[in-house]
Amino acid sequence: MALGNTQKRVLYYTKDHEWIDFQGSVAYVGVSTFKLKGILQVEQLSFADAEGLKKKGDTIAKITYDDYEMAIQMPVDGKVISLNDALLNGSQNLLLQQPETTGWIALIVPDKPYEREELIVQEQYQQYTKG
Repeated sequence: MALGNTQKRVLYYTKDHEWIDFQGSVAYVGVSTFKLKGILQVEQLSFADAEGLKKKGDTIAKITYDDYEMAIQMPVDGKVISLNDALLNGSQNLLLQQPETTGWIALIVPDKPYEREELIVQEQYQQYTKG
């Protein structure tokens, strides 16, 4: 499944460095380039049980490299409807190559698709990560 091209992409970020791309009633979720700095290779990508409603902050996937494990969390409340097939099929380093486009983690149905509370737009996020 590819990112939808029918609408202009506006990424929103969490302060924990996940991103969300709202596309009408669904949204793509992933992890920011900033959070992945320093990772040379993804040794393992594991997905949490995707069944049912997930709350903001719930872990949906974990990246393992060296002796470190990084959680990727839901940026909003919602239901996971699919995971990125490329990542499921062994192309984990797509996360490092294109984390904010084709390296998305999950496609979700947000509980409140028009709410942006506690999310920051790309320009604000860039300022946030410079500090």
